[in-house]
Amino acid sequence: MYLKTMFLIIIDINESQSFSNGIDEFDRLCESNDMISPAQCRAARGLLDWSQQELAKKAGVGVVTVRQLEAGTHQPRRATLDVVRRCLESGGVEFIAENGGGAGVRLAQKHTQT
Repeated sequence: MYLKTMFLIIIDINESQSFSNGIDEFDRLCESNDMISPAQCRAARGLLDWSQQELAKKAGVGVVTVRQLEAGTHQPRRATLDVVRRCLESGGVEFIAENGGGAGVRLAQKHTQT
């Protein structure tokens, strides 16, 4: 609890957020919803028709990192997962949280301007 309080104070001072907004932000950061599974990574890459080498290059990580992530043999740092996730999302996929039906991935809808 002490760490949580310290974090909230820092957010409140630096970003002028209310105390309750700070709690919500901290809880969001601590949730593991943003983590992608090895299967989601493989599926997203397949939907985009990217090789492991292409994903590694676009995400700025090593090919070995992508291989280990997709094989589930190594737990990468949260920052690495975030970079890979954002790269795949910018490529056009959307990750679906596990909400009773299981985690998944799909092509994101393209928004057209009229």
